[in-house]
Amino acid sequence: MVSRKRQNRNSHHEERRLTVRGIRRDPPDILKLSKALIALAMAEAERQAQAEQAARTTTPGVTSDAQTGDSTDD
Repeated sequence: MVSRKRQNRNSHHEERRLTVRGIRRDPPDILKLSKALIALAMAEAERQAQAEQAARTTTPGVTSDAQTGDSTDD
């Protein structure tokens, strides 16, 4: 008998294509939609806060007003 090397399932690294299809509901599930919208808004706010924090830490000596472009001279 010849022993064969076992191949790992992920050894081929083939790219999988996924298809997502929505299910039309009448009336739409407003509670589920509102939770999803809030989660998206919170994730976007978190990304913005992280970007602002990263900008503050990478540019020492610059005030936050100068980074955001806010001007107090009107």
